[in-house]
Amino acid sequence: MGKLWLAALLFMAVACGETPSSSASPEQPTGVPASSDIPVSSSGGATPSPSFVTPVGHTINPRKVPWISATPTDDGTALDVVWWSGVEPCNMLDRVDVTETAKTVTVTLWEGHDRRQPDAVCIEIAIKKQTRVQLPSPLGGREVVDGAR
Repeated sequence: MGKLWLAALLFMAVACGETPSSSASPEQPTGVPASSDIPVSSSGGATPSPSFVTPVGHTINPRKVPWISATPTDDGTALDVVWWSGVEPCNMLDRVDVTETAKTVTVTLWEGHDRRQPDAVCIEIAIKKQTRVQLPSPLGGREVVDGAR
């Protein structure tokens, strides 16, 4: 827990010295209110490593969350999905829905507020998160689609 807070403070200190870019990068979500924009470094700063999370289920008010990448494992039986989120307990991965067709695999991430801490107040900072999603059948040549977009 202490390492997470240290990382969050370091991230905030670095982010405070940067000016948000007006152009969206491939890893910056679109359609997010200006107060939640993720700062993009014009100096080409390092992208933070994602925090690995697993679905907790039964969150309060789960909502769809867009992801930024879905990379298949070597054997194609799973996807490593990465997205921008907020801090826990306000932004917890509730579940991941997977819908398959012959041509596509649609992955939908759902986040909500931790039911055990319904009155918690969280700071607004961006956290890069990752989860591994097991596929019902190997990906093959099918396209991966974001169910939140």
